[in-house]
This record gives sequence, structure tokens and C-alpha cells, in this order.
Amino acid sequence: MKKSVKALLIFTIIGSLLAGCGGKDKGNETAANTLEKVKQEKKIKIGLEDTYPPMEFRNEKNELVGFDVDLANAIGEKLGVETEYVITEFGGLTMALNSGKFDMSLSAISVNPDRAKEVDFSEPYVKGGQAIIVKNDNTDITKVEDLNDKTVGVQLGTTGEEAAKKIQGLKEVKTYDKATQPFQDLEIGRIQAVIVDEFVGRYYLAKQEGKFKVAVTLDEEPIAIAFKKGDKELQEEVKKAIEELKQDGTMSELSKKWFGEDIYKK
Repeated sequence: MKKSVKALLIFTIIGSLLAGCGGKDKGNETAANTLEKVKQEKKIKIGLEDTYPPMEFRNEKNELVGFDVDLANAIGEKLGVETEYVITEFGGLTMALNSGKFDMSLSAISVNPDRAKEVDFSEPYVKGGQAIIVKNDNTDITKVEDLNDKTVGVQLGTTGEEAAKKIQGLKEVKTYDKATQPFQDLEIGRIQAVIVDEFVGRYYLAKQEGKFKVAVTLDEEPIAIAFKKGDKELQEEVKKAIEELKQDGTMSELSKKWFGEDIYKK
């Protein structure tokens, strides 16, 4: 009797485990197809940092605005889904994307070999570059070599930080969590230059008229949307949406709105 009960319990436990494993596999298959999930939920979650004007930032009313925000909304409309934003520190975007906190990241992400090992990228939707920005009255820094023995500020985890670390002879590379923070230290003289994405730099300069200037423009960089590795279905659908947005003139309108010129004009 005891033996029969014991055997029955063993079979019951094994059956439960197998059923549980089967359910888990099914759940993973559903979760793996992000596009299917997006369509079922009628919502796409976008990961971005909200302190990178003019790409993504908060306006005076604390509303999330910027080129990437407008682009993400337009993509959502093409997909027929609502757009939801998940605010994340820039340096943690890749990890959060791969952990499933959002469906894709549209946050002025420059494509580089290290990031390409961790995520899949769309075709570049803009091409940026790094700019060395100094105070408006600075006449000492006109080329990269002039940064010798100088302290420069960069946003942590950005290609601006990578560019700074490649420059020989710097006294120090100071890192900041937000893109706007190094400009505050530049203004009061704690650092001698800021290295930042050129779009961001020129937008900030326009808002702080007369305070700063672009001293040097560095190499051009492609900026793209990041997807989880192997998330091809969603990537293809987004690619199709962007192509339509280029054809119907939406991308040109966004470019003129945020950059002051049509960067898509051939």
C-alpha cells in the first residue's frame, strides 16, 4: 500500500513537472516573438533616456519630446499600436532591452562593434558625430591636439566618452549621468571642453546663445534603433515603417523641426 502510494506520488510529481515545462516553453515561444506580443497587446514599449535634446528630453511642461519621440510615435502609428516609453539611464539601455523591459530602444544610439555584439541594429536613421564644445571666449582649443593636459566632460556610456578616451594627453575625462550636466561645469570653469553628439551639442548651444561654441567636429557616426538579438520580425516591420515615413515626407518634416534642415534631402 505504501509502495503504491509512493509510486503514485512520484508519477504525479513527474507529470506536474512535465506539464510545467511544457507551459514554460510555450510562454517562452510567445515572448520570443516580440512583434506578435506587440500586436496582441496593441502597444510597443520604447526604451530611452529623457535628457538628450533634441533627440529625447523633457520640455518646460515636463512633456517627453524630441526627434526620437516623434519618430517612435510615427512608427507606432504605422504599426497600428500605442507607444509607451520606458525611461532608462543610457548606460543601462542594452541590458534593459535584453532583459525584456521594453521591445526596442530608440534613443540616439550610435552603432559600434561592441554594441553590435549585444543587440541587433536597424539601418541608420540619422548620422551624427562627436563635437568638441568650449566656452564662447575660448581661443586656445581649435583642434584635437589642443586638448592636451585639459579636462573634458562627457556623458557616461556614450560614444562621446569613447571618443574622449581615444584622445591622447588628456588630463582627465569626467563622466556625468545626464547630457546637460557637463555644460554646467564647463560654464563655471571646472572643465575646459565637452565632447558630445553634434546634434545634441548644437541644439544646446542654440538654447544657451552666446555661452558656448563648437571648436572641433569629429568623425561621423551612424545612429540606429536597437533590437534584441534575433528579433528579426519586429526589426523588419519597423524598417518597413521607416521607409514609408521617408517616402511620405514625415522624416523630412521631423528633421526640419528638430535639426533646422532636411537631412534626408538627396
